[in-house]
Amino acid sequence: MKLTSKLPKWLVIASLTLSGTVFAQGSKEVTFAHQDMLVPLRLVMESGEVEKATGYKINWRMFSGGGDVIRGMASGDVQMGETGSSPLTAAASQGQDIKLFWISADIGNAEALVARNGSGVNSVKDLKGKRVATPFVSTAHYQLMVDMKLEGVDPRTVNVMNMRPPEIAAAWERGDIDATFIWDPVLSKIKGNGKVLATSGSIGKKGFPTFEGIVVNSKWAAENEGFMVAFVKALNRANDEVRRTSGGWTPESPQVKAMAKWTKANPKEVKDAVSLYTFPTMEEQLSATWLGGGAAKAMTDTASFLKEQGRIQDVKPSYAAFVTDVYVKKALAK
Repeated sequence: MKLTSKLPKWLVIASLTLSGTVFAQGSKEVTFAHQDMLVPLRLVMESGEVEKATGYKINWRMFSGGGDVIRGMASGDVQMGETGSSPLTAAASQGQDIKLFWISADIGNAEALVARNGSGVNSVKDLKGKRVATPFVSTAHYQLMVDMKLEGVDPRTVNVMNMRPPEIAAAWERGDIDATFIWDPVLSKIKGNGKVLATSGSIGKKGFPTFEGIVVNSKWAAENEGFMVAFVKALNRANDEVRRTSGGWTPESPQVKAMAKWTKANPKEVKDAVSLYTFPTMEEQLSATWLGGGAAKAMTDTASFLKEQGRIQDVKPSYAAFVTDVYVKKALAK
C-alpha cells in the first residue's frame, strides 16, 4: 500500500485495471443457467466430469424458464444455458449473440396441456373464458397458442396467465387456474387431478415441433473451444447412459437421485417423465433434422408465429447463423 501511494494516481488505476483484465482473461470459470427439465444434462452436473476434464469452475444457476435464461445471458452474467426453441428464437430475432450447439431433447410428449378436473374443460375449444397458465415465451406457451389457433379458439377469449412452474403448481392446488401447458416435474404432479388435452408431441406432428437446446455466447465459445468440446463429449456420454439404462431405473437409482436433486422432482416420477423425451445421438445432432438444418427451420417457423402474436417485431430471413455444429464435429473427431 505504501509503494502504490507514492505512484501517480492514474498509474495506480491503470495498473489495477490491467491486472483485473489479465485475471479475467486467465480465469477458467463459466456460469451456466439451467432449468428443471428431466434431461441427461443433470447427470453431467452431478458427476463434475466437465470440471475434472477441463479445470474450469462451473457455476450452475437455476432459472425458472427459458425467458429468464435468455435475459441472464443478455446481461452478460451468464455464458451458457439451456432453453427451449421458443425463447431461443425470440432472442435470436432480437439479435442476441448466441449459438445453439446441442439439442438436449426432442420434447415429444414431455410438455402437455392439462385441464383440471371439475373445470368443465374437456377440449381445447372449451378454454374460452377459462384461466390457463403457462410460462410466457416458453415452448409450452408457443404450443398453447398454436393449438388454440389450430382449433379455432381466439386467444383473446382465453385468460392466458404468465406463471413460472412453481407458481403454476401452487395455483393448481388452490384451484386458481383451470388448465396449464407445462413440463415436468410439475406435469407429473398435476396429471393425477387433470385431463391431458394435447401434448408437444401431438402438436409437433401437426407441423409445429419444439425442442430443448443448449446455447452459448458466441464470443465466449470461440475463446474457450477446448471447454466446449469437452462439454459436448460429456453431454453425449450422459445421453448414452440414459438411453442405455433408464428402462431399469428405480427411485433408488443414482441417475434418478441425481435428476431429482437438481430439479426438485419426486424420484418416483423421474423414470416416466424421462421416457417422454427423445435424446439425439451425436450423429443425429449433425443430421438434417437438427443442427444440420432442421433446428434453424423450426426457429424460422416459430419466429413467424411469435411475430403474429406480437412477441417479436421481425423474422430473420434465416436462423442458420444462430446454430453451429462445430463443437459436435470436433468432439466426434477426437
